[in-house]
Order: sequence, then C-alpha cells, then structure tokens
Amino acid sequence: MKTAVITGSSKGIGFGLAKELRARGFDVVVSGRGEASVADAAERIKEAPGDGRVAGIVCDVSDPASVQHLWDASVAELGSVDLWVNNAGVARTVHPVVDLRPEWIVEMVTSNMVGTILGSRVAVRGMTAQGHGQLVNILGGGSDGKIRPGMTVYGSTKRGLRAFTDGLVRETTGGPVRIASVSPGVVVTDGMIREARELGPEGFARVRKAMNILADPVQDAAPPIVDMILSNPKHGATLKRVGSLELGMRFAKGGKGRDVFAGTGV
Repeated sequence: MKTAVITGSSKGIGFGLAKELRARGFDVVVSGRGEASVADAAERIKEAPGDGRVAGIVCDVSDPASVQHLWDASVAELGSVDLWVNNAGVARTVHPVVDLRPEWIVEMVTSNMVGTILGSRVAVRGMTAQGHGQLVNILGGGSDGKIRPGMTVYGSTKRGLRAFTDGLVRETTGGPVRIASVSPGVVVTDGMIREARELGPEGFARVRKAMNILADPVQDAAPPIVDMILSNPKHGATLKRVGSLELGMRFAKGGKGRDVFAGTGV
C-alpha cells in the first residue's frame, strides 16, 4: 500500500485530499501545527471509508527541523513516502497591502513560500534516496500572474511558487521523482469563510454571486484533484481542476440554484 503525506491537512483542502486518498487505498499522514487539531483530523479520517492506516504528525512547515521530522516520522511509522503534497498555506485576500497586519504578511510568506520550498527539498531528497516518489505543489490564485484586488501578497507567494516549481522540475529531470503543480480552483474552506466575515454582510453580498459560480465545497473539489494527481504520468505537469471551458459554462449558467455557503453562517 502506498503512503501519502499532505501538509496542512488538519482542515480544508488538505483534509479533503487526505480523506480521498485514503478512500483510494493509500496510507495517509495528516499534518498541521496544532496537536489537538491534527489528532482530531486523523480520527475523523479513520472513521471515513477506507482501509489505509492514518498517522497524525505535528509539523510547522516554516521550521526546517519540523519538516524533516515529518518525513522521518512518516517513514518510521508507515515505511516510505510515495506521494508528498505541499498544501499548507495561509490566505489573506480582502485587504490592500497597507492594511495587512505585519504578522499576516510574515505568515503568508513563510507558510506559502518557505513551507513549500522546505517541503519540496525534504521530499525530493528523501524520494531520491529511496528511488521513487511523486511531489505535488498546490498553487492558487495569482500563480498565473494576474493581479487581483486584495491579493497582492498572497498572489505574489503563489506566483513565486510557480517559478520555484518550474525551476525544481528542471533540476530534477531524469531523476526518480515526478513533480507536478495543481491549481485547485476556488474552494470553500474555513479560511474563505473567515475572509467573507471580514468583508462584512454588505461587502460579501457584492461578491457572493460570483463566488457561487466559481467556488466548490471541499468534498466536491477533492476527488477531481486526486484523480489528476494519480493519473498524471508527466514530470513537470501543470494540472488545473477547473479549466477555462468549464468556467465559461459556469458563468453562462450564472450559478443558478447554487449556494455553496449554505450552512456556513455567512
């Protein structure tokens, strides 16, 4: 049985990916910064369909020693790491740069950029030593270079990750590690709900229609993302969950009958 490590998987997209991978026959390692949240997420995944083993390992992706421990502990507990997904990240996307708190800026840069770089380094080194493996970097809004209001810092980190992943692909061509990047599209996570609340009722009302067209719940987004990861044979692939054709069809329908925020309190 193969083993998958997903950073930032105690909630959100990472949790959905871990749950889906286990349902597909993987042993999975759930990770995050909080011991209680990691233990809770691991237990919830164990209760979901799937026969794979589940390990919960605390990891701060901005700390090199913690990231190395995530690899070492995963191998010690489950035998090897066949798939490593750099998913951990933080988004603050409703404020201009001058209104962002300094600690928010530091958190986004360290989690999104530094965390993915450190995770990639550890995974490529470990997988090269074991002779096989697949690394996936989760990108996001801004990785295409488009500038969107409120997303200057977040988008810059994701654009940087695009450049980093492209460079890493070149450096590892011909080796035993297959690398891909995934653009997950807009997904309704705890972070998005927090951002919606920061906008306030009037502010969120202005974008709610567009979000109902663009966004999907985690449980709908995770399966196609896992499909792409597991079916990808190409080193250096750039995978998109929602393509331009589907986006066009969504806007043509206008989000009629969809309310992806139902039950979220926003």
